[in-house]
Amino acid sequence: MDPNPLYEVVGDVSDVPPGLHLVAGLTGFTDSGSAVAQITELLRGMPVVRDLVVFDNDQLLDYRARRPIMLFDEDHLSEYEPARLALSLVEDELHRPFLLLTGYEPDFRWEGFTRAVLDLAERFEVADTTWINAIPMPTPHTRPIGVTVSGNRPDLIDAYSVWRPRTQVPSNALHLLEYRMHEAGHPITGFVLLVPHYLADTEFPLAAVAALESISAATGLIFPTDELREEGREFVQKVEEQVAGNPELERLVRTLEERHDSYMQQNPLPSPLVDEDGELPSADTIAAELERFLASRRDEPRA
Repeated sequence: MDPNPLYEVVGDVSDVPPGLHLVAGLTGFTDSGSAVAQITELLRGMPVVRDLVVFDNDQLLDYRARRPIMLFDEDHLSEYEPARLALSLVEDELHRPFLLLTGYEPDFRWEGFTRAVLDLAERFEVADTTWINAIPMPTPHTRPIGVTVSGNRPDLIDAYSVWRPRTQVPSNALHLLEYRMHEAGHPITGFVLLVPHYLADTEFPLAAVAALESISAATGLIFPTDELREEGREFVQKVEEQVAGNPELERLVRTLEERHDSYMQQNPLPSPLVDEDGELPSADTIAAELERFLASRRDEPRA
């Protein structure tokens, strides 16, 4: 028995049916468009959210890098909100159960965390695992969000992966999980969303829609996306209003569109959107022009 177990099983889990899909999305690494944060909020709001396993913060979390929130109420501390990393039982829109791993990306003990998730996947006889991430990419907001697909399910890679680079990348904990699950022969798929780089620091609803569509493609699970799609249409309309009439912005977006379309037609290319000199269009001008809109959107009251 491990003298320092990384997680605690919550209550009786004997009624969890075998053969469920496992869906994972962790925050703390790059989360362009807040895709992972948005789907975490949505999925944990689905029916029958019940934590099965809660991981130990004191072994996995760097508190000084990601300080928890406490409420100071005039003269005393009245609330404490610790970070949470948990494996939960959730149902999709058709009331089909699945397992959901959400929370922070561990700062420490990646190998131990990976072994723990592998053990849990075996314990619950998980059918397959799907994980989501989102990175900034010089793509236009006027085109569908593309994905890079990894793992050991060639049907999904062939059908959905629009960019297949051969390069070294800074890894995250779910990369390691995928690597170890691949070694173990467990079906696993990673979807990395390619979010427009000038919208990476915003809460971009269509990034969340693309994430949910990717999970559905891998698992067959169904999620409510109507509200996100409507928010996405309104968001893009406001961006279009900022771009319209600004020649510099229009030129940059048009350049992104041309390179995107060229890549999609002539794939493969060395990189999806670089020009013949290997230069990327800068996001600085776009970001500066959109700053007022994005700031005002953050200040808008949420319904």
